[in-house]
Amino acid sequence: MFTYILFALGFVFLVKGADWLVDGASALARRLRVSSLIIGLTVVAFGTSSPELVVNLYASFQGTTDIAISNILGSNIFNILFILGISAIIYPLFVREDTVWQQIPLALFAVVVLGILANDSLIDKVSLSVLTRIDGLILLIFFIIFMYYVFETARRERKEGKEPPIGTKHYGLFKIISLIILGLVGLSLGSKWMVDGAVKLAEALGTSQSLIGLTIVAIGTSLPELATSAMAAYKKNAELAVGNIVGSNIFNIFFILGISSVVTPLPFDSAHNIDTGVTIIASALLFIVMFTGAKRHLLERWEGVIFIALYAGFIAYSILRG
Repeated sequence: MFTYILFALGFVFLVKGADWLVDGASALARRLRVSSLIIGLTVVAFGTSSPELVVNLYASFQGTTDIAISNILGSNIFNILFILGISAIIYPLFVREDTVWQQIPLALFAVVVLGILANDSLIDKVSLSVLTRIDGLILLIFFIIFMYYVFETARRERKEGKEPPIGTKHYGLFKIISLIILGLVGLSLGSKWMVDGAVKLAEALGTSQSLIGLTIVAIGTSLPELATSAMAAYKKNAELAVGNIVGSNIFNIFFILGISSVVTPLPFDSAHNIDTGVTIIASALLFIVMFTGAKRHLLERWEGVIFIALYAGFIAYSILRG
């Protein structure tokens, strides 16, 4: 019963934590004279992806590799189809030109690289597919390249004198740091309490470890991204809402799976190829919808509804498969 009470309290912590984090991140972008997108791709994306990192490192040390891989694939699918879908319904999301042509394709590239590195049985015709330590180092090298790209973009924006988002409040550095830290703490506690309750319920129902990782744990560890992007959309900060998701997806694959497989090589079951394929399709779909509808580079409300419907279909299929 106590676990379920914490589940309810977790929701409150998520909402308030997201509110603080969005305000702090927006103020930080103003103070550094960079776009909210840059803060979303780095500070916010890293912070909201910390539950995935903790879950994956724990799963790697414990040898529960099904959860480690399913968690990342499930989180990335949830991030694009559900979180961006919800955010677009709250407020249509205008996506910057460089995000459309650079960051979204990079997120797609990340999952394609994962699919290639993990499929030894298909490519080399061996009996077992494993995400090895060498594969993990390759992913981490791509992560370093991504970080170099982001910091170069930030340097260029500072030189150009980037205008702060409309309605951004001006806070002192201490308050900015306090808001970000309190926001991340609230998101972390809220997501942990909600995941604990959900996993206990799923285990009581006798569901498989892989299905728990793909659905409940993946959704639970993505709750910080959901709360943050939804709050950013509510505050009409589309750059932060989109940057958080794109950055989190890149961070999940290049950094979290990279670190996890360096700690412990992760066997890759052939069934994960379905989830990898869905992640590729979702990433490609996000790129395609940037050129549909009445306006270019705008994720509209009706497209958000389609994204959520597609995610509901994926969950239904996963439950039947699981």
